[in-house]
Amino acid sequence: MIEHPFAQYVRILGKGKRGSRGLEQQEAQDSMSMILQDQVEPEQLGAFLMLLRYKEETPTELSGFVNAVRQQENFTQCPINTEVDLDWATYAGKKRHQAWYLLVALLVSQQGYKVFMHGAKGHTVGRVYSEDLLTELGFNAAQNWQQVEQQLGQRNFSFMSLAQLSPKLNDIINLRHILGLRSPVHTLTRLLNPTHAKHTIDGVFHPAYGPLHQQTAQLLGQPRSLTIRGDGGEAEIRPDSDCELQWTDEHSHSTSPWPRLLHKRSEAPEQLSAAALRDVWQGQLEDSYAEATIISTTAAVILLLKRCSDRQAALDTAANWWQARDKSLIK
Repeated sequence: MIEHPFAQYVRILGKGKRGSRGLEQQEAQDSMSMILQDQVEPEQLGAFLMLLRYKEETPTELSGFVNAVRQQENFTQCPINTEVDLDWATYAGKKRHQAWYLLVALLVSQQGYKVFMHGAKGHTVGRVYSEDLLTELGFNAAQNWQQVEQQLGQRNFSFMSLAQLSPKLNDIINLRHILGLRSPVHTLTRLLNPTHAKHTIDGVFHPAYGPLHQQTAQLLGQPRSLTIRGDGGEAEIRPDSDCELQWTDEHSHSTSPWPRLLHKRSEAPEQLSAAALRDVWQGQLEDSYAEATIISTTAAVILLLKRCSDRQAALDTAANWWQARDKSLIK
């Protein structure tokens, strides 16, 4: 019987403690290309994903995976005439605090920056996701790149679901219900940057994933990126907790401390909803945690975009943006 072509990649990862190793970048790219083209058996896919999960993926592997995705038709045809300023990956969902990062993205877009957001939903029980919340706020997900271009032109903001970006990756990310664990796809989707924006922002939950994102972004030649160990794994700074921001450019990566703005822990709301986001944006609801979250996260984005050069100036600018926001944006 002739061996299946994909078997070599499973063997590389699973040949015992002494015989197994990580994938080289080209091997990772070739194996992911086969997966995306439905050239693997279900048993092989499950084994491959869980072997990677067990040993933990490397920057070399992730960069190869991302390159494979970027060569797929929907990505090579992605180019839009509008230059995107900020790619915002949102794949974790929220389960404790409201998704204030969505208001940050809209606030940044009001300053003239083009913001493209992408994410997936439904892969983890008990969480609310960006796509559903944005739809309730009147920002429907783009169904194709033409709609992305239109939305960026009209309001400097657009969201596209992973189901549209890469249906195959969306299928794999939803295997969490079957496999019981997240797979490397949860990481690589955050690093896709399909519009080739010069600035990217993403969030992680586990501290070890921050450096992994940094090193992968560097291998991919990303001009400038920011990774936040944010609330629930989203790119949202908790204002009642000290944290570190992780920066990357083409030549180096670094961290910087980000002290808390609030010194008392805030209680989680009873329910997560788009209504709370709308009320805070419109000024109908005063929420000190929400405002501190929005200002702190916006300040980090301002530094990412190099609008300011130091933290305090960025915080002051963020506060001014928030006070001057167009409250009619969200109906």
